[in-house]
Amino acid sequence: MAKITYKDAGVDVHRGYEAVAQMKKHVQSTFTQGVLTDIGSFGGAFSLAAFKDMEEPVLVSGTDGVGTKLKLAFDMNKHDTIGIDAVAMCVNDIICGGAEPLFFLDYIATGRISPEHIADIVKGISDGCRESLCALVGGETAEMPGFYPDGEYDVAGFAVGVVDRKKMIDGKNISEGDVIIGLPSTGVHSNGFSLVRKLVEVSGVSLDQYDEKLGETYGQALLKPTKLYVKAVKAAKEAATLKGIAHITGGGFIENIPRTLPEGVSAKMNLKAIEKPAIYGFLEEVSGLGIEELYNTFNMGIGMIIVVAPEDAEKVVNALHAAGEKASVVGEIVKGDKGVILCQD
Repeated sequence: MAKITYKDAGVDVHRGYEAVAQMKKHVQSTFTQGVLTDIGSFGGAFSLAAFKDMEEPVLVSGTDGVGTKLKLAFDMNKHDTIGIDAVAMCVNDIICGGAEPLFFLDYIATGRISPEHIADIVKGISDGCRESLCALVGGETAEMPGFYPDGEYDVAGFAVGVVDRKKMIDGKNISEGDVIIGLPSTGVHSNGFSLVRKLVEVSGVSLDQYDEKLGETYGQALLKPTKLYVKAVKAAKEAATLKGIAHITGGGFIENIPRTLPEGVSAKMNLKAIEKPAIYGFLEEVSGLGIEELYNTFNMGIGMIIVVAPEDAEKVVNALHAAGEKASVVGEIVKGDKGVILCQD
């Protein structure tokens, strides 16, 4: 009987070795003082020595993927930013609890390893980690022939952060009269792309088609990576006590803002105070969705909200501006049933 190798079954370990070699410099560029192991170790080790002075250190974790936005990366053959989305979807969640990211791990599964594509993906992940002040301490690249088509892949991640328990942000102290500050999004981020891709299809536009209103192609506007808010939130925390934070992901305003609210209050959002990225004009027109549906699907221009006491609003906004964020007051907390009121007056 003829010899049948792993390569005959569709898995080329040498391509995997080459991918590791190409990604190594990107991974090492994220290493912070706490990293104790190099790429290739069986487990990523991270020292907690820097947090020994905390009264009660609490680890906060989050995991997520990029979803069907990956289809755009495949169609455009552009793979160097999708990793930023994977990092952002995780770290933007854990900072809502007051944590500061420590480290990140990734998982990439593909039908056939392309070392160049894997290196591009990991470059994006590394870019996102450096911007988030966290280390990429490990990951897994799985070649799965017959499971994923050649040229396609999935990306997911896992982030861990730390916060002193007394400094956790849980929304319990939010009360009537508090102010809601909005941090702008870069676009659609990483949610709602099953609908987005359908809208592109029915509209007849192509991803490489330039649009004057967008100032770029449709593909460039839609593939723009999710914004990272780690540095912005850190600056806000240094300026004042933050009562609540919400990451506006799948479910938009309607589902996510109540996650940081206590019982008995609602978030009254001033939609006129929100500057929407131009791509939303296209999505609104083609979808024909009403206001409620739009704000229950997309971030609509706000990727994160911060709730503060009214006397702290100005200094938090100023701190965010100093950190490079075009933040502004976009709403207030009112008596209600732990929901969201969309105000267009």
